[in-house]
Amino acid sequence: MSAGPFYADARCLGAYDDQGGPAAVVTVWSAGPGKPGLVEPMGVHADHRGRGYGRAITIAGAAALREMGSSSVRVCTPSSNVGGVATYKAAGFEAMPKIGDRIRNA
Repeated sequence: MSAGPFYADARCLGAYDDQGGPAAVVTVWSAGPGKPGLVEPMGVHADHRGRGYGRAITIAGAAALREMGSSSVRVCTPSSNVGGVATYKAAGFEAMPKIGDRIRNA
């Protein structure tokens, strides 16, 4: 993915525990200076959940987007992703009304 043309405006960040093991990752995508950025995906290793790594890596991703000139930060995650929604709220995001997916029946 990082070798593709769209990654020029993206960053991948990692967080490590005190022993140097991977704890959390996030990829952020910028639409360009003055435009919104996107946090997607973000994940925390199962052994490190509930310890603030998700909040910290999400905030670090938002800071990276700010450095790239993004005007704001957005997250798109299903409302059924209870842990993800809680993590994003802890990082300062607010839940917006649900938006249904569009599908095409073959």
